[in-house]
Amino acid sequence: MAFIDFQEKWIVVTGASSGIGRAISIELSRNRANLILIGRDHDRLMETAASLGSSSHHLLLLDLNKLSTINEKIMELSRSVGRLYGLCHAAGVVETRPLNSLKIDGFQEMLDLNLISGIELARTITHRNVAEQGGGSILFISSVYSHVGAPGQVCYSATKGAISAAVRSMALELARRKIRVNSLSPGLVHTPMTSAAMGLLSDQQIKDIEDAHPLGTGTPEDVARAAAFLLAPQSAWITGIDLVIDGGYTAK
Repeated sequence: MAFIDFQEKWIVVTGASSGIGRAISIELSRNRANLILIGRDHDRLMETAASLGSSSHHLLLLDLNKLSTINEKIMELSRSVGRLYGLCHAAGVVETRPLNSLKIDGFQEMLDLNLISGIELARTITHRNVAEQGGGSILFISSVYSHVGAPGQVCYSATKGAISAAVRSMALELARRKIRVNSLSPGLVHTPMTSAAMGLLSDQQIKDIEDAHPLGTGTPEDVARAAAFLLAPQSAWITGIDLVIDGGYTAK
């Protein structure tokens, strides 16, 4: 038996159009997962799909900030492809903003995308008419900022810390149905999103953050391999954890 083999089970991946979400989609496909790729940009989702090889997949254009549409879209897709095994909520947004310049509307949008949409997806995917009867796996992509603080990241840290707390409770609630729930907390991974968030920092500030990772900064593929491990059916005894993957950033 392969160390990781999804046996053509269906997994929903959000944020699949770029960055970590795209890398996770490709890694899951390599390990025989069927994928539902969620994003807002059709062309970029098509680029992800073109990298998946022969695995079955569907594209779902969905704005996750429109929370009321999530349940209907996922239920409709499930009726088409069959029961769903898992979810990887990789979609998210980060914004570097000092406390005295925070705007409540921006915070609410970040909260909706990073946290609430993921919980709504998990609620829908674990519905008894949607989930595989033998169990499943849910993974939230969190951040090391759920563990440590950083100037300018008050709102982002709050959303990621809430993910860790929610994961523990979901894991206990869903354990009786053999549905596992975990989170993954990366350190600095250079993606288009993180590059935009670091646009307000000086070159020295960016260098200081990079130097704080003893093994250097990560790649989307580093995160993807850890994500596949936690999502895989072979990790059947792992639930309720947050796996930190940060090149030693939080070891100091």
